[in-house]
Amino acid sequence: MAIIQIKQVTKTFGEKTALQSVSLDIPEGRIFGLLGPNGAGKTTLIRIINRITIPTSGMVLFEGRPITDEDVARIGYLPEERGLYRKMKVGDQAMYLAQLKGMSRSDAQRELKAWFERFGAQDWWNKKVEELSKGMAQKFQFITTVVHKPSLMILDEPFSGFDPVNAELIRQEILRLKAEGATIILSTHNMESVEELCDEIALINKSRLVVTGGTEEIRRRYGEDNVEIEYTDALLERRTEVVPRAGANARLAELIAQGVTFHGFKEVIPRMNDIFIKLVTEGV
Repeated sequence: MAIIQIKQVTKTFGEKTALQSVSLDIPEGRIFGLLGPNGAGKTTLIRIINRITIPTSGMVLFEGRPITDEDVARIGYLPEERGLYRKMKVGDQAMYLAQLKGMSRSDAQRELKAWFERFGAQDWWNKKVEELSKGMAQKFQFITTVVHKPSLMILDEPFSGFDPVNAELIRQEILRLKAEGATIILSTHNMESVEELCDEIALINKSRLVVTGGTEEIRRRYGEDNVEIEYTDALLERRTEVVPRAGANARLAELIAQGVTFHGFKEVIPRMNDIFIKLVTEGV
C-alpha cells in the first residue's frame, strides 16, 4: 500500500519549471530514496508533500485521499536548511516543537528524555542551542523530527556534517524506526547510504522523473552483464578479471588449462553512484 501517491505533479515559478508531470507511489513501511542533482526539483517535491507550497497542477494523496494540514501533523520533516532558535534552551525548544506536533506535555517530556538518553545527551537539556556543536545541533534536530512518532518521516540530507560515528548512529536509528513501522523518504547525495538503507528509489533530473523502482532491481537493470573472476596465477599473483558473461565460459576454460587457483566468480552489479552519474550526465 502506498502511504503517499504523487499524481502528475507540476510546479512552475514564473517561467521556470521546477517539476514536470511527476508521478510516484511511496510504499508504506519502506525507506524510499529521493535522488537527484542540485536544482533537480527534489526540495520542491518535498515542500509540496509538506504543503509548504502548492503544486501548479496535479495532486498528492495521503493514504488514498488528498493530503490535508492534519495529515502533515503526522509527518516528521528534517529540512536540509537546519533551523533552530539559537538563544532558546534545548529542553524548552524540544518541548515546544513536540507539543506543536500534538503531543501532550507529559508524553513529550517522557519521549524526549528517552531520546536524549539514547543519544547520550542528557546534559543538553538546559544548554542554549548556540552552545551546541554543529553535530550536536543536528542530532537534536533529528530528535525533534521523530519524537512524535510520525507515520511518515522526510529526511533531507540527514548525514550532512556528521563524523562517521554519528552518521552510523543516525543510520541505525533510521533502520530501527523502519522496523517499528515508519515510512521514510530519504533525500541524499550519499550513494553508499542509499545502497545500505533504501528499499526503493526515484531519481529526478531537470524537473522530470528519470527512473524509479527497487534499489537492487535498478542496479541490475543498469549493469553491463559482466562477471568478475578472481584467481591466483602460475606466478602466485592474485588477479581479478572482469569479462562479459557471454565470454565467461571460454575464459574460465582458458584459466583452468593454465592451472590457476580460483577464489571467486560473481556477477558485477554497478554501484548506485555510477548509475546516478550515468543517468544525470548521459540522460539515459
